[in-house]
Amino acid sequence: MQLHTPLEVPATRAPARAPWFPLALIVSLFFLWGVANNLNDVLVAQFKKAFTLSDFQAGLVQSAFYLGYFIVAIPAGVFMRRYGYKAAVVFGLMLYGAGALLFWPAAATATYATFLVGLFVIAAGLAFLETSANPYVTLLGPRESAASRLNLAQAFNPLGSITGVLIGQHFIFTGVERSPAELAAMDVVARTAYMKSEAAAVQMPYLVIGLGVIAWAVIIAVTRFPRTASTEDGGVLVERGVLGRLLRDGRFMSAVAAQFFYVGAQVAIFSYMIRYAQATMPGTADKAAANFITAGLLCFMAGRFAGAALMKYLRPARVLSTFALVNVVLATTAAFVPGSIGIYALVASSFFMSIMYPTIFALGVEGRGDTERKFGASLLVMSIVGGAVVTAAMGATSDRLGIAHAMLVPMLCFVAIFLFAWRRSRGQEAAA
Repeated sequence: MQLHTPLEVPATRAPARAPWFPLALIVSLFFLWGVANNLNDVLVAQFKKAFTLSDFQAGLVQSAFYLGYFIVAIPAGVFMRRYGYKAAVVFGLMLYGAGALLFWPAAATATYATFLVGLFVIAAGLAFLETSANPYVTLLGPRESAASRLNLAQAFNPLGSITGVLIGQHFIFTGVERSPAELAAMDVVARTAYMKSEAAAVQMPYLVIGLGVIAWAVIIAVTRFPRTASTEDGGVLVERGVLGRLLRDGRFMSAVAAQFFYVGAQVAIFSYMIRYAQATMPGTADKAAANFITAGLLCFMAGRFAGAALMKYLRPARVLSTFALVNVVLATTAAFVPGSIGIYALVASSFFMSIMYPTIFALGVEGRGDTERKFGASLLVMSIVGGAVVTAAMGATSDRLGIAHAMLVPMLCFVAIFLFAWRRSRGQEAAA
């Protein structure tokens, strides 16, 4: 998932030249968490097959993952301010690796709950990485080139996302699929063996990922990084009254709500894209269905460039409202015109989702002082818990109404985003 927070460069003494090896190690983290995020989209489909889950139960993959982000985000920030950027990165990688290694006993015992615990631990590690890596990149080199370094680093995230899907497509999906009727016709021994083999398919990929991530943590731990003297004051986070003011500010809280709905819609659509393709286009193999996620991620990348170009000529709120309205139409199309038209509509929706997270974020904190911006940023980042809530709601809707009609859940999310952007656009025009 492409969830990046626009960050200001901390006031700090920066080195005259970017140390290329330490910088490369930190930039690689953007790739690594992209792999983890989008492997989840494959796991939703794989676990549904391995454990014969309902759509709601399969969606708990994302619920466990994004709850990990939500719960650990603030502790990760406190840890980083207490022990420093490098320590937070190493600790985050160790958690990431430990969570991945939990997949081995989870698969050996074919226990879905243990997989969910592993995903929660992975997400906790990623919360540490995302909290620390973004500002750390800005410190590893001259201040005047900090923005370009951060943009370069973020370019590796979608590459990781696509790699994650490809890993799942080629190393987790077995290509062996059984219909409910075929499963019912099997005896207990054969059915149990089939399900265990599907659960075991995740063992080796996650073992390699886990060991590789831990090795990366060791390399970072023994690498000498330049000293960075940040003047950030952790005490600002406990300034009285700031949080209360933000929570009572309807304009700001509408941005938090919009971010909640955006992240929920994005995660839900990608999580159930394979399921949608297989359910509405009978005969589609899981490996073939995974290609639609890859296509969606490529559209997402293209949308980032197109959106940035449009915002040179149009107000961001106007672009956001237009993109949200287009996605209302596309999600409605997927709901009521299932099949090839519906799946292509979902792929196209990725293009128009691409600008939503950073644009909502920027609109939420614009015009605020430094302290309120920091508090506001924390609340906006925490709103990614929408990925846990909306995905579960979509799964429950699918179980009752079918996967096609479940696309009305993200459609309603896009309606909420449109209303936010439309009101903000009208406010900007009135102010002008």
